[in-house]
Amino acid sequence: MEPQPGDRVSEGRARAPSPIVVMGVSGSGKSTVGSALAQRLRVPFVDADTLHPPASIAKMAAGEPLDDDDRRPWLDVVGEWLAGHRAGGVASCSALKRTYRDRLRAHCPRVEFLHLSGSPELIGGRVAARTGHFMPATLLRSQFEALEPLGADESGVTVDVGRDVEASIDAFLSASAARRPDGN
Repeated sequence: MEPQPGDRVSEGRARAPSPIVVMGVSGSGKSTVGSALAQRLRVPFVDADTLHPPASIAKMAAGEPLDDDDRRPWLDVVGEWLAGHRAGGVASCSALKRTYRDRLRAHCPRVEFLHLSGSPELIGGRVAARTGHFMPATLLRSQFEALEPLGADESGVTVDVGRDVEASIDAFLSASAARRPDGN
C-alpha cells in the first residue's frame, strides 16, 4: 500500500497519523521523549504541565497532590488539544489512571499512549536531581500509588525508561507499528 498524503513516515514506514500521549509519573522523561518524538514525526508537541491552571500548580508546588476534581478540567483541556490535532500531535501528560485516559479518549478516540515506565529508585533519582520544576519529589510516591498500567485493551505501548531517548522512541514506533493491522 502506498503512503497517502498526510501519512507520517518514520524508519521507512508509513505511519497513520494519530495523536500520541507520552504518559508516566513525574520524572519519567515525558517532556524529553515527547518533544523528541514530535520532532521525529514532524508533528506539534505540547507539555500538558503548561496547561494546568495556576491553582493546580500552586497546590502541587505546596506538596499537595491533585485530586480527581482538580484533574478533570485539565484533562478536558488536554483532550481538546488532542482532538484539535487528530492528524498528528504529541502531548506529554501523566495520564496515571485508566479513568484519566478514558477522559482523554472521550475527546479523541484514536489517541495512542506511550507509557514510560521505571522503578521508583531510578525515577526518584531523576526527580531529586531536577531543578526548576513545580512538582516536588515528595509527591512522587503518590504518583506511583495512583499509577494504573495500560490495559491490554488500551491502544499503547510501555517502554522502560532505562533506555536513551532515541532507543525509547524506536521501541515505541516498532511496537506501535506491530500492533496495527496493516503494520504501519
